[in-house]
Amino acid sequence: MNIILLGPPGAGKGTQAQRLQAERGMIQLSTGDMLRAAVASGSPVGLKAKAVMEAGELVSDAIVSALIGERLDDMGEAGAIFDGYPRTLAQAEALDLLLAERHRKLDYVVELCVNEDALVERITGRFTCAQCGAGYHDTFKRPKVENTCDVCGSHDFKRRPDDNEETVRTRLAEYRAKTAPILPYYEQRGLVRRVDGMGTPDAVAAEIDAILDS
Repeated sequence: MNIILLGPPGAGKGTQAQRLQAERGMIQLSTGDMLRAAVASGSPVGLKAKAVMEAGELVSDAIVSALIGERLDDMGEAGAIFDGYPRTLAQAEALDLLLAERHRKLDYVVELCVNEDALVERITGRFTCAQCGAGYHDTFKRPKVENTCDVCGSHDFKRRPDDNEETVRTRLAEYRAKTAPILPYYEQRGLVRRVDGMGTPDAVAAEIDAILDS
């Protein structure tokens, strides 16, 4: 089974992809992770990507497609979870071709729908222990003892510099602008399913499982 997970930054795509990998043996294909791995490996595609990124330019669709094609060839029979790709109509069409060439098909496009104001609160309130990486939130998950990590006892915490309201709202606007054209492309083929991305991770997982098992 091959699926696309859609949703803005912070919607929980990564959490759900990791769960699907652990429970169903599917493989998450995140273009960002794949680019970094290809550059580190020094593969022909990786060297091309490295040159483009070092020049401060965006990696072309052709390079991204080549990376995904390589990864699909290495996966055997495992199902793919596309995370962060496709972002444009051209990429969606390229993905159809990549899958067809390997006798695969896209089964579902699962969109994690979110309330943007609530998502801003979810993201901007996040912080982690600087020592062990345990995650916390200003509103939803504070340490049991103020300024003390529940896991390792450290008093040192940190926040991602881009977890601020202005940046988050910019990322949400970018997601809407880029994703809007590809949803109708998949909707006309009856592939789109929507889940409530504001639920707990377990509730979202249950909705996704119901779709994949239907």
